[in-house]
Amino acid sequence: MTVLDSRPAPVAYGTARLLAGVTSGRPADLARHREHHGEQRFRGHGELAALADQVRLLGRGGAAFPVGTKLRAMPAGGGTHVLVNGSESEPASQKDRTLMRLAPHLVFDGALVVARALGTRRVTIVLHDPVSERTLAAARGERRDAADVRLVRTDGGFVSGEVRAAIRGLNGGTAVPPGRRVLPHERGIDDAPTFASNVETFAHLALLSSLGADRFAAVGSPEEPGTTLLTLVGDLPHPGVVEVPTGLPLSALLPEQGASPRPVLVGGYHGSWISDVRGLRITRPSLRAAGLPLNAGVIARLSSATCALGEVAAVSSWLADQSAGQCGPCFFGIPAVAHDVHRLLAGIDSGGDLERRVAHLPGRGACAHPDGSAMFVRTALAALGDEIEAHRRYGTCGQPWRHELPTSTQAGAA
Repeated sequence: MTVLDSRPAPVAYGTARLLAGVTSGRPADLARHREHHGEQRFRGHGELAALADQVRLLGRGGAAFPVGTKLRAMPAGGGTHVLVNGSESEPASQKDRTLMRLAPHLVFDGALVVARALGTRRVTIVLHDPVSERTLAAARGERRDAADVRLVRTDGGFVSGEVRAAIRGLNGGTAVPPGRRVLPHERGIDDAPTFASNVETFAHLALLSSLGADRFAAVGSPEEPGTTLLTLVGDLPHPGVVEVPTGLPLSALLPEQGASPRPVLVGGYHGSWISDVRGLRITRPSLRAAGLPLNAGVIARLSSATCALGEVAAVSSWLADQSAGQCGPCFFGIPAVAHDVHRLLAGIDSGGDLERRVAHLPGRGACAHPDGSAMFVRTALAALGDEIEAHRRYGTCGQPWRHELPTSTQAGAA
């Protein structure tokens, strides 16, 4: 396999599991994959669901839904589908692309573990990234058991990566979330029951099936055993993808920044800005209890050399551009919020309009995009108080905008 990844090599804090054999930044061919992971062990439907329950495995996408519950809800049989959602559409997130580019056989193992448990051969991997597609295609050519796995590359934006939008696109429709909430296990690809999750979740299922519950849970927090992938952005020692044991203090990723540390973004562009990370640990349940959903695993901290409000304004405009345009909060609300953030950047006070718009967005859209966009802006307004005050008074904070928060998924994708 000769497909190379141009981004920094990923880093493991502790023993690499998902990243075993690939922290060099070179993709693992089948021989090297088996050297590190061994032959894949398969489990029955009930056994796999029970293992996922034992280790309290949560989905590694946005919803963090219990995987065992999702597996148990799936009917078995040749008509069911398995969907690996590799549509990693948030520019700041790189973890799923890292697995597809560097550990493609682990992704195939996870997909085939689920397919074998459900008694189906219908497996689809949907993705946006051409490098990932080439790497997966090369890996598929190395193994007979993956010959039937379908790779589908789509051209889509942020909301098209939502699993129901991806399914709608695969079924020939427009890749936007349907207004009516129909779960994939009820009706998915070809209107058949579909087990769908993101790439990292399938990789964990491959590890869990091979290791068993006890070995899988030998690292990490008892609350959420194992490891997780994060994408670190900005002023951090190891920007890029890292694998960490769950339960690691968030502060371990954020060394001292001086007398006035910048706020930290937890959960990416549908996440929250916070000023104090003390006491926070990297588990999805504990972060959610603190009002900080980890979402796709993005942790960002800006340097003191960039205008933080400018970074927020750029992302708010990107979020507005990603609107599906199918409901009022998306079509009107998010662009209006972005407009007001840019006015604030220029020192023009919105007179409370921005705060009111942000407060009215959540809970009214056809998907979670308005809710997440509102959280990103609302928490930024609270966390960046001093800088916002400088912009209100002087029209600037004195720092240039350095594009530290990416707004294009094309970086490193060619």
